[in-house]
Amino acid sequence: MANIAFDQASAKRPIPMPSAWQRLKVNRNWLALWFMLPAMAFLILFLAYPLGLGIWISFTDAKIGRAGVFIGIENYEWLWGDTIFWLSVFNTLLYTIVASAIKFAVGLYLALLLNENIPFKAMLRALVLIPFIVPTVLSALAFWWIFDAQFSIISWSLKQMGLITENVNFLGDVYWARFCVIFANIWRGVPFVAITLLAGLQTVSPSLYEAATIDGATPWQRFRFITYPLLTPIIAVVMTFSVLFTFTDFQLIWAMTRGGPVNATHLMATLSYQRAIIGGSLGEGAAISSAMIPFLLAAIMISWFGLQRRKWQQGESND
Repeated sequence: MANIAFDQASAKRPIPMPSAWQRLKVNRNWLALWFMLPAMAFLILFLAYPLGLGIWISFTDAKIGRAGVFIGIENYEWLWGDTIFWLSVFNTLLYTIVASAIKFAVGLYLALLLNENIPFKAMLRALVLIPFIVPTVLSALAFWWIFDAQFSIISWSLKQMGLITENVNFLGDVYWARFCVIFANIWRGVPFVAITLLAGLQTVSPSLYEAATIDGATPWQRFRFITYPLLTPIIAVVMTFSVLFTFTDFQLIWAMTRGGPVNATHLMATLSYQRAIIGGSLGEGAAISSAMIPFLLAAIMISWFGLQRRKWQQGESND
């Protein structure tokens, strides 16, 4: 009887509810948040905080070795009337647009070529990757030597062929210097575009090309109606990164020309470094860096809206 009474008392005892902490420990969303915390901390510490600090410094008159005071938009007002700053904006846009367009054209051509069954394809892929593997500063020094007024291998070759009588000052002329730095950037950036687009081409089913060939489609029609539509999302991502990398380029320009001659190759990044670190005006340099943000956001938004528009046309969700 005692055992029966004990069992009845146990049955009437209420089942304890798990605490909030116990429920959180088994919640998948909460666990996912815990796994994301290290990445979030890294982004906040090394991306968000420096970005916010740079924007704040742009509103001060900070100098190297001296904390600044808040001066509002005075640095931006000074830049608005600075002709060298606007020249750097023009140089940056010219550099980015021309280099990115040529990198896309050459990279797409190489990707289409390497996607075909050609001899020594593996070797060609390795050769295409070489410019991307070489450190930026090392390749910049190599190009500086190639285009140097005194030691240029190009000038030496042209003199040996009797085409010129004296060395060409490639990096001392405004237009030649711009051409040289754009060429160097294209040489370094083509492998990234080519290999990424090649990876996208590998995902296109060969049966689509076979069906189009049977229907009498020309190579251009196969590219226009099969390759390009399926490759559009990858092109958008690749070109977004290409534009961002080119727009913020610093090492290549600084190692080759230091922004010269006569500020002809000064980009916003190099001018910011010159004003902030070499010139000591941290506030002004930070203002130039902050002025780059709208351009970068515009490039990202154009790519995002382009992808969303394509999804809408195809009837897909916008997730």
